[in-house]
Amino acid sequence: MWNTMWLSSFSDKIVGAVEKGNAKLNEIVWGLPMVILILGVGLLLTILTKFLQIRKFGTSVDKTLGDTFRSMKKKGKHLSKKENSVSPFEAFSTAISGTVGTGNIVGVSSAIMTGGPGAVLWMWVSAFFGMVTNYAENVLGMFFRKKEKDGEFSGGPAYYLSEGVGRNVQGKLGTFLRGFGKVLGVAAAVFCTFAAIGMSGVQTTKMSESVQAVVGSGSEKVNLWIALIVGIVVAIVLALVILGGIKSIGKTASILIPFMSLLFIILALVIIFMNINMVGTAFALIFKNAFKFKCAVAGFSGYVFAQVIQKGLARGVFSNEAGLGSSVIAHSASETREPVKQGLWGIFEVFFDTFVICTLTALVILVSFGTQSGMENILYAGKEVNGVWVSAIPDTTVSMMAFGEAFGKFGEVTYSIIIPLFAFTTILAWAYYGEKSVDFLFRKTGEKGRKISRLIFKIAYVVLVFVAAWLSTQGGKGALMWAISDTANGLMALPNLIGLMFMCTLVAKITKNYFDRKKGKDVAPMLSAYDEQNEMFRKELEFEEDAENNVAEEAAASDAE
Repeated sequence: MWNTMWLSSFSDKIVGAVEKGNAKLNEIVWGLPMVILILGVGLLLTILTKFLQIRKFGTSVDKTLGDTFRSMKKKGKHLSKKENSVSPFEAFSTAISGTVGTGNIVGVSSAIMTGGPGAVLWMWVSAFFGMVTNYAENVLGMFFRKKEKDGEFSGGPAYYLSEGVGRNVQGKLGTFLRGFGKVLGVAAAVFCTFAAIGMSGVQTTKMSESVQAVVGSGSEKVNLWIALIVGIVVAIVLALVILGGIKSIGKTASILIPFMSLLFIILALVIIFMNINMVGTAFALIFKNAFKFKCAVAGFSGYVFAQVIQKGLARGVFSNEAGLGSSVIAHSASETREPVKQGLWGIFEVFFDTFVICTLTALVILVSFGTQSGMENILYAGKEVNGVWVSAIPDTTVSMMAFGEAFGKFGEVTYSIIIPLFAFTTILAWAYYGEKSVDFLFRKTGEKGRKISRLIFKIAYVVLVFVAAWLSTQGGKGALMWAISDTANGLMALPNLIGLMFMCTLVAKITKNYFDRKKGKDVAPMLSAYDEQNEMFRKELEFEEDAENNVAEEAAASDAE
C-alpha cells in the first residue's frame, strides 16, 4: 500500500516536472520568433511565386482532383514495374491522412476553448500562407528525393535541407551554408521522429477518450478496459498495415480518407443549416475576438493578442502541417516526375484541411454553443491557472456535444466513429514519416543497419500507441501528450522554415520552369537536383506525354467516328 502510494506520488512528480519543462520550452518554440518565421516565410514565398496559391488555385484543383477523376476512367500505370512508388492520389491521401486528424476536430475545439473564437482567424491566416509553404516543401521534396535500391523514393525536409541549402553558393560561405544545411537536415529528422511519436500519442488518446465518452459508464475501471481494448486493436491493425510500407499505407488512406471526410462534411453542414440563424454570430465572434479575447465570466481575466495568435497558429500548423515538412515525406513517394505537379497537391491539401474541415468544425461548435449562455456553460467553463485558461470540459467532449445536440445518440455514435477513423489514418501517416526520418539518420550504417533501425522504430511506435491509449485514463497525463506534440511540431518546423528561406528562390525557379514549359517554351526540365536522375525522369516524362497524346488522339478519332 505504502509502496503504491509512493510510486504514484513519484510518478506525479515526474509528470509535473515534464509539464513545467515542456510549458517553458513551448513558450519559447511558439513565441514571437516562430510567429514571425511562419508568416514571414509564407509571405516571402507568396511574393516570389506571385501569389501562386491564388493565381494557380484553379490549376491546383484541376491537376489534383481533376486528374484523379479522369484517371479513374482508364487503367492507371506505373512508370516502371521495378518502382516501389504510389499514385499521386495515394501520396496525397497519405499526406492528407497525416494532416486531417483529430487536430481538425478536437484541435479546433481546443483552440477555441484556450485562445477564444478569434484563434480561428489565425488558423485561416496560417493556412493562406501555408498553402504556398506546403507547395514549396513538396516541390523541394520531389526535386531532392533519392531513389533507393528497392525502387522506393526517399525524400522530405531532411533530404532537401541537407542537400539543398548552399548548394550553388561558392567559396567559404558556400562551405558554411552546406554544413549548416546538413545540421538542419539532421535536426529535422530527429524532431520529426519525436513529432511522430507525439502525434500518434495525441491521436490515440483522443480516439480512446471519444470511445469512452460514448461507451463508458463513468467508472474508472470500465474506462480503463475500454482504453486497453482500443489500444490493443489499434496496435494490431497498425502493425499489419505499416508492415506493407508506403503502398499499403497509401491504399488504406485512399479508401478511408474520402469516406470519413465526406461523412463529416455532410453531418457538419446539416448542423450548420439547423442553426443557420447563428452563422452570422459565429463569424462575428471569430473576427471580434481575433485581436483581443476577453471574457468576464467564470473568473476569466482575459487573453492577450499574442495568446490568441499563438493558439491559432499552433493549432493551424498542428492541423495542416504546413511549415513542418512532414507531408512531403509521403508526397516524395509519388510516381509523378514533375515537382510542381505534385506541389499543387500541397496547395489543395492545406485548403481542404483548414478552409474546409477546420472551418466546418469551428462553425459547428460556435453555432451550437455560440450564445452568451452557451459560451459561459460550455466554452468558458473552467478556471485560470498560472495565466493559462483551463477548461472544465474536455475538448473531445465539446465536439461530441455539438453532434449530440443536433442528432442525439446517433450523433454521438457517429462522432465516435469519425474520430477514430481520422485518428487512425493520421497514426498511419506519421508511422511512415517517423520511419523515413529514422532511416535518414542511419543511412551511413549500411542496408542492414537501416533495416534494423526501421524495425526497432516500428515496434516502438506500435507499443507507444498502446501506452498512449492507457494514458487517456490517467487524468491530465493524456493532455500532456497534446502539449508535448505541440512542442515537437514547433521544433520540427524551426529547421524546416529556416531552410526554406535559403531555398525560396530555387522554388520560384522550378515553378517558372514548369509553367514556361507548359506555355510551349523550349527550356530544359528541372525534375531532379541530380543530373543522372534528372535525365532519367526527363526521358520517362517524354514517354508518358507521348503516350497520353496518343490516347487523346485515339479518343478524338473514336468520337469523330
